[in-house]
Amino acid sequence: MTGPRRDPDMVRPYVRTGGQVRARDDVRLESVLIAATGPTDSLGPDARRVMRLFSGAEGGLAVADIAAALELPPSTVRILVSSLMDSGHLASPVAAGDHQPESDLLQEVLRGLRSMV
Repeated sequence: MTGPRRDPDMVRPYVRTGGQVRARDDVRLESVLIAATGPTDSLGPDARRVMRLFSGAEGGLAVADIAAALELPPSTVRILVSSLMDSGHLASPVAAGDHQPESDLLQEVLRGLRSMV
């Protein structure tokens, strides 16, 4: 190596998240979010990028989709999304863990699928 890496696009995750290191417990990669209306002028650049994704979206977006679209680490996006949820810019229509099917029903579906193969 000839020296330290000087990549102008390289921004450390803790800078992107404003020093926040943990996401809310209910924000997972499969969590679907919807955007609330309101001003986004006071948001940081990455939070504005997240909100811009929702401007053309019909319905909600999953956290994994947001991470892929922005080409950011999923852990960083989970923290950004958590902050946007806390500020009221994003919401989850159904909290993770609510309305989960019973395990008996899932077992029955699995048995039915296996019988089809």
